[in-house]
Amino acid sequence: MNRYRPKPVLVDELQPHSPLILSSPFISPLVFENNASDARDHCANERNFLSWLRLSMYLCIVSIAVVISFHFKREPSELEEKLSLPLGICFWVLSLACLLAGFGNYVKTIGMYSKKAALVQSGPKTQFVMVVIAVAVVAACVLFLSIHAKAKPDTQW
Repeated sequence: MNRYRPKPVLVDELQPHSPLILSSPFISPLVFENNASDARDHCANERNFLSWLRLSMYLCIVSIAVVISFHFKREPSELEEKLSLPLGICFWVLSLACLLAGFGNYVKTIGMYSKKAALVQSGPKTQFVMVVIAVAVVAACVLFLSIHAKAKPDTQW
């Protein structure tokens, strides 16, 4: 009955210098020894990755929305048509950067957990990605508002 279910891999039995995420068999669950707060830390690491994944999905949705309709309740202007594709690509690249940063942080932390040397904190790469995303979102908001303010209103609100 359970012959297709992968056998769990005990992390303590793996080679010390091999990448933990690529351990054989590849699809089997990793089992860590639960000392002190290890279970809580693993759950926190997974929630952190899922937060990065959620942010990545939001940025991807924003990039699609910008490319499809870069305007408010009217036809897009020439400037909006010129800016929609580059701005959409910018948000899509930021989406990929979030996904890679989250996955990299997850893998690094799992590797440190296996060596019993994990210290969960945000590093300069994480902070750099978040600052770039914040600047891009604020710049897009300013761009949207300035384009909307320049347009002559067609109807009364």
